[in-house]
Amino acid sequence: MIRSANLTLSVSRNAGGLFESVRRLAQSLALTGMEIRVFGIRDEFTDADLAAWQPVRVSAFQPTWLHRFGYSPRFLEELTAFEPDITHTHGVWVYPSIATNHYSRRKQSPYLISAHGMLDRWAVENSRWKKVIAHFLYEGAHLRGARCLRALCEAEARAMRELRLDNEIAIIPNGIDLLESGKQTAESRNAPWTGCVETGRKVLLYLGRIHPKKGLANLLKAWAEIQNSKFKIKNPAGWVLAIAGWDQGGHELEIKRLCEEMGLAWTDVRGQGSGKEFGVGNSARSGAWSVVFLGPQFNGAKAACYAHCDGFILPSFSEGVPMTVLEAWVNSKPVLMTPQCNLPEGFTSGAALRMEPTVASMTDRLNEFWRMTDAERAAMGSRGHALAAERFVWPRIAEQTKELYEWMLGGGSRPACLADF
Repeated sequence: MIRSANLTLSVSRNAGGLFESVRRLAQSLALTGMEIRVFGIRDEFTDADLAAWQPVRVSAFQPTWLHRFGYSPRFLEELTAFEPDITHTHGVWVYPSIATNHYSRRKQSPYLISAHGMLDRWAVENSRWKKVIAHFLYEGAHLRGARCLRALCEAEARAMRELRLDNEIAIIPNGIDLLESGKQTAESRNAPWTGCVETGRKVLLYLGRIHPKKGLANLLKAWAEIQNSKFKIKNPAGWVLAIAGWDQGGHELEIKRLCEEMGLAWTDVRGQGSGKEFGVGNSARSGAWSVVFLGPQFNGAKAACYAHCDGFILPSFSEGVPMTVLEAWVNSKPVLMTPQCNLPEGFTSGAALRMEPTVASMTDRLNEFWRMTDAERAAMGSRGHALAAERFVWPRIAEQTKELYEWMLGGGSRPACLADF
């Protein structure tokens, strides 16, 4: 039986998309007969979210300093006590990189790194000097020492090669669960925007971190361009942009101010009582909101977002393979996304509209999306569901990962998932 230790910074919803992807990979690998342990740090949501990891055993440590760096001496203590055959680091630039490298060098055991998009060009250039220092101090050794790197897509693998990493690279995407059994329950729950969006209006959903790399500023500029343009289509006010997610670095306030500057009527459903927070846009007095901020959405509320929206959009500058797009497809929703989302299958299969991360391109694609009939959008969503079911279900991803583990440990033939460049 293979014993695998999976190290990640956070084991709670604070990890964003990594919470879902690391958790479901660990659980799916456990079902293949492997012994899986997960190690991370504690935060304000850890106790509430630990049950979601069952039956995988999770150890969450209190960081002793620099919470976002994740230092805790317990990482190495627990790794040494567990004695894994293989270690799997999820994410880079934080203390688990040091713990993995230190343990594996001492025990002469192999390790795998899943960078989850953190080595893409945009991600590396963001806070560049901090990463230059981190690379010199510890991350360079961590990356060079890996028996294999896992990329979520070919574009991420090529980004790794651009960094002159000559490790073997396995291309294994994120996975997704088919949620047909929970669809009725999600649809019976009110959407978070209930009471703020008039009956009959359509909702285009964004769900994820509210961070500059997600391209929300350009999306809002495109949204305003359509609302104010002489080229606007019939009844564009029928669509509402719902922005769900957790703020990072105060970017939510920045895009709310941008809404104000462009005259977009917006509201935030987290306001107390009847006096919800809102911006004085063109239609604010009538309540015909153009943009609705929902805040973070988890569990049933998140499922209701997907169940009740009429489309999903991800205008990102950089992604690995975004869980949110896979979730939208599983819910049979049509998608608009940038090629930087690294899901070209969505474009070739007709499950998504391609838009560049620019205002002009987003304006064109939004107009195209709105001109489609309901039946055309429903057909796009159905193609997305079929694509997710064929290519991205977790049992398939777990088998690929298990095969990779076995090869890294000296057994089996060279896996087909390994890149040939």
